[in-house]
Amino acid sequence: MRPIVPAALATLALAVPVVLLPESPALAAAVFVEVIPSTVRAGDPVGIRASCDDNLTAAKVTAGPLGVVAVAPRYGFLTATVRVPATTDPGDYSVELRCPDGKTAKTTVHVLAMVEPVRGPATGGGGTAPGTSPPMLIGGGAAALAAGILVGVAALRRRRVS
Repeated sequence: MRPIVPAALATLALAVPVVLLPESPALAAAVFVEVIPSTVRAGDPVGIRASCDDNLTAAKVTAGPLGVVAVAPRYGFLTATVRVPATTDPGDYSVELRCPDGKTAKTTVHVLAMVEPVRGPATGGGGTAPGTSPPMLIGGGAAALAAGILVGVAALRRRRVS
């Protein structure tokens, strides 16, 4: 036997199991749905990206606070952008994709309470800290500026005298 024949037989032996598999893992993962970002505040927009076996036909996505959303073909995926209603209660909501051929996929969107801070963080120091007197800060800055000007003038006069 020639050396090429064993190499060809080995390659064929490795390729046969791949061809005979009924459904490879890559094909099984072809149907999916994702919400971007998956954690969002009530009132903010989210993107939905999905995939069916045929991404040329629109599909339906059902999500608790979002209702039924049609995802349309775009850039090789099925996409849509929607806004989570501001009245949505915080919690985890199931999102389900239903493809035209009946296949489904699920994910979860996490909705947080929409809370706006009433003031900045209390980090201390700085002119915004409680109890600080702005006139005293302005006076101290003006005094430091005047001292700098006096030192500059004195330094210029010394050069001229010498």
